Amino acid sequence: MAGRPFDILLVEDDLADALLIEEALLRGGTPRRIAQVSDGVEALERLNDPDAPRPDLILLDLNMPRMNGRELLHVLKNDEKLKVIPTVVLTTSGAPEDVAAAYRNHSNAYITKPVNLDDFTHAVRSIDAFFLDTAASPNSPE
Repeated sequence: MAGRPFDILLVEDDLADALLIEEALLRGGTPRRIAQVSDGVEALERLNDPDAPRPDLILLDLNMPRMNGRELLHVLKNDEKLKVIPTVVLTTSGAPEDVAAAYRNHSNAYITKPVNLDDFTHAVRSIDAFFLDTAASPNSPE
């Protein structure tokens, strides 16, 4: 894992939020490649594309068009091939029912989006700590 960047699939429909998240991810210090899609339908298309790299981590917003993050999380965690990819919900909603629903659907972590870059960078460090300490890359040999 240390020898290569890890791949992140960012599922986020708000361009301003996506840019802020990507900036924070790139500032975080851990090498990574980021692919961004704008909704759950696009995410599933990418995840099922045999030519697209399998992400090591999925960052998922909840409120999106076509297929929202709640629906996508349910699909991901009920798919034998996709459920092994760690999924972090990164959303503006701090509603207790959203947090509880995310964990019921086997989200690995739930982070409420901060409103500035420094707070985003701190959140990314939390994601890195979670990912680097607990996740095994599906792309690396055992």
